[in-house]
Amino acid sequence: MARNLELDLVEISPKASPPVCKILEYKKFLYEQKKRDKALKSKATKIVVKEIRFGPQTDEHDYQFKKKHAEKFLKEGAKLKAFVFFKGRSIIFKEQGQILLLRLAQDLEGLGTVEQLPQLEGKRMIMFIMPKKN
Repeated sequence: MARNLELDLVEISPKASPPVCKILEYKKFLYEQKKRDKALKSKATKIVVKEIRFGPQTDEHDYQFKKKHAEKFLKEGAKLKAFVFFKGRSIIFKEQGQILLLRLAQDLEGLGTVEQLPQLEGKRMIMFIMPKKN
C-alpha cells in the first residue's frame, strides 16, 4: 500500500503487539517530531542561579544590603548561591563564614529553603537556597 501511494511505512510503536505502523511521508514525520520536541523544550522551566559573595568579616550594613538583594532574587524565582570567599590567610575564619551563611539562611527562611548547607570547597564556602513555591 505504501509503495502504491509512493509514501513510507513508518513503525510508530515497535514494542506493541502487533507493532503499530503508519503510511506517511517520513521526512515530514521527522520535521513535525523535531517541531514538537522544540515546543516542549521551550516550555520547560529554566532555572536561573544568582550569586551573592560575602567576605568572612562582612560588616552589618554590607550584610543587610546583600540580604536585600537575596530577597529580591528569591522573590523573582531564582535559585540563590551564597558564598563566602576566603582570601589569603582569612581561611582561619571558617567558623565566621559558616555562621554568616547560616544567619542568611535563617533570615531568608520565609522566602526560600536551604538546598545545600554551607560546605567548604577550596577557598569558598558555598550554600544554595531554593525559592519557595507560591
